[in-house]
Amino acid sequence: MKVSILNIGDELLIGQVVNTNASAISKMLISAGMDVVEVVVCADDRTAILNNLNRLTSTNDAVLMTGGLGPTKDDITKKVLCEFYDSHLVENQTALDNVKRIFEARGYELTPINRQQSWVPECCTVINNVMGTAPCMWFERDGKVVVSMPGVPFEMENLMRTEVLPRLQQHFRTGHIVNKNILVQGIGESFLSDLIEPWELALPQYMRLAYLPQAGMVKLRITAHGDNRDRLDAAIADEVKKLYSFAGQYIVGEDLETLPEAVARLMESNNITLATAESCTGGTIASKLTAIAGASAYFKGGVVAYSNEVKMCALGVQHNTLEKYGAVSEQTAREMAEGARQRLSADYAVATTGIAGPAGGTPDKPVGTVWIAVAGPHGTETRLKKFCDDRLRTIERTANEVFSMLINAIKR
Repeated sequence: MKVSILNIGDELLIGQVVNTNASAISKMLISAGMDVVEVVVCADDRTAILNNLNRLTSTNDAVLMTGGLGPTKDDITKKVLCEFYDSHLVENQTALDNVKRIFEARGYELTPINRQQSWVPECCTVINNVMGTAPCMWFERDGKVVVSMPGVPFEMENLMRTEVLPRLQQHFRTGHIVNKNILVQGIGESFLSDLIEPWELALPQYMRLAYLPQAGMVKLRITAHGDNRDRLDAAIADEVKKLYSFAGQYIVGEDLETLPEAVARLMESNNITLATAESCTGGTIASKLTAIAGASAYFKGGVVAYSNEVKMCALGVQHNTLEKYGAVSEQTAREMAEGARQRLSADYAVATTGIAGPAGGTPDKPVGTVWIAVAGPHGTETRLKKFCDDRLRTIERTANEVFSMLINAIKR
């Protein structure tokens, strides 16, 4: 089953509002076994909406729309749908009762303009929106389905979960789509592609592989289509096992959205603790870890040691080390990690020190130079990285490198 998403709204095109609806709808559709083949954003414009409806309904089984269902003059979606389906607006009693219920509950007077929320194209099936006044509308013609939903995210998501998805599954009798995510770190996308090419070329026809590069890491997504969910799960598990024989040294997690989640899982399962000592990353590593619920079980704490004074006082870095090698050096990174581990009584500690930029670089240590250290029960590992000259990307890539080093250190 092929589905496209049409998000309507000038505010989406000018960047005033982030289009989170497309992401939310896509995730729900994929999990329900439907292929999302296109996402389109268009203005609150009659011609734009009509052109997209004509094109998308000609190539898809269903089109899911959001936006333009408000009571004001700039909300024209219902009028355009009337034109598309050669219909006209009528007052729907179910929609009207819902509008009255919401206004009474809020103590508002139902004005004529708000009563218009209950007007819908006569040819549609109304799906009641219990969380808002704009009704959801279901259209069918020539075997194609169009669903128009409100653009308010929480209203749309409730309608998708409780009404739209079940109706689509029943109407089209969809199969299954299974996704498996593999986190890879420590190798670039092109090098990874070369490394696993024999495995990728041998994938069954009903599977496909996608490369999703991020800052300092790559997420591989294996997608399989079929009618039997158990067989798809077993087939993907078999392919993942084969993938490890090609790239196992770079795989740091499965079915995890982020590297910090992989760290959290390892920390909790091994009953070990962690401390951080950050200079150039400015607390980013600690922030990513504590954003995960339950971090208090393994995260002892962290020190943001931006100045040399803090490196010495809080972490025990030797003055001679800073004088001889500088703040951005292997020796300083090592002493930061070991000091954090000792002073915060943690099993492991990580440290970062570098030049994030855009200023501060030298010929010997250009912007993007970073030293990382991971201290643990079996010693301290250090690594020099030379990233790009973009400050935020350097910080993000450094954090991901730290998590990867830490994962590998724990696994050893």
